[in-house]
Amino acid sequence: MVGYDPEATCVSTGEAAAAGSASGLVTRVLISPLDVVKIRFQLQIEQLSSRNPTAKYHGILQAVQRIFREEGLGAFWKGHVPAQFLSVGYGAVQFMAFESLTELVHNVTSYSARGSFVHLVCGGLAACAATAAVQPVDTLRTRFAAQGEPKIYPNLRHAVVTMYQTEGPRTFYRGLTPTLVAIFPYAGLQFFFYNILQQFSEWVIPAEGKKGGNIKNLVCGSCSGIISKTLTYPLDVVKKRLQVGGFEHARAAFGQVRTYRGFLDCMRQIMREEGSGGFFKGLSPSLLKAALSTGLVFFWYELFCSLLCSLKSPDSTGRKEG
Repeated sequence: MVGYDPEATCVSTGEAAAAGSASGLVTRVLISPLDVVKIRFQLQIEQLSSRNPTAKYHGILQAVQRIFREEGLGAFWKGHVPAQFLSVGYGAVQFMAFESLTELVHNVTSYSARGSFVHLVCGGLAACAATAAVQPVDTLRTRFAAQGEPKIYPNLRHAVVTMYQTEGPRTFYRGLTPTLVAIFPYAGLQFFFYNILQQFSEWVIPAEGKKGGNIKNLVCGSCSGIISKTLTYPLDVVKKRLQVGGFEHARAAFGQVRTYRGFLDCMRQIMREEGSGGFFKGLSPSLLKAALSTGLVFFWYELFCSLLCSLKSPDSTGRKEG
């Protein structure tokens, strides 16, 4: 199971980082199209409805068809290079930090490293560390996914140089405050519910636990992703709006644009102009993405850790199945 286990010390923190990177890389390739659709929905000021003639996007299928028609198949992987840097770096730091923190809890406190609330706190802290490390790449990824045709940034190097020269180094950390505010409960809840669901599944189907471990990891991860995403989604919308600040000229083709002075101003404007529903724009593709991405991340992480254990000691039963 994810996290330090004193009874199965098979994976080192370095190996946890490698497994986290690999799981992030594979997952990103698979869920990138949903991420692009989600970002387009989050950044649209107009109501996501076919009854609104000024709205560019109305629903998932309509958005997919329109993006494909206007921008081609490659549009669903816009910003994929910075997104891969994001996923690989984030996965490495998050899982390395999580394994280290849960081990620290085991060694210096009386709490169990396998406890759900320990996973909640350690998962949140690990995600904050990972977020701070990759925030500039996340901003670049959002800019690439958000731009239409013709492109403002033709490649990653041009984007970095242009943003630095025209907006300064602080632009790479736009949206960091709501990101950190959102990521602690979001990631913490992911690890929390993953832990609870794993324990519940072992209680309900103990005989199946070992045989169907990989599928169980996928299902538990997907459910934990849906729950945590729903609870923290409004902060993700605010983050995306702030990340494209200063980028309004590239958003003109998508409809109305807004300028926000900061976190609270963004929340006030969304509530005033779009209502409470504005905080949940793009929730459908986000939940689909959360289910797939979280499930796949835990699935691949557990699988890669198991492979590493097997390579180190073919006869070892070291790391327990989810």
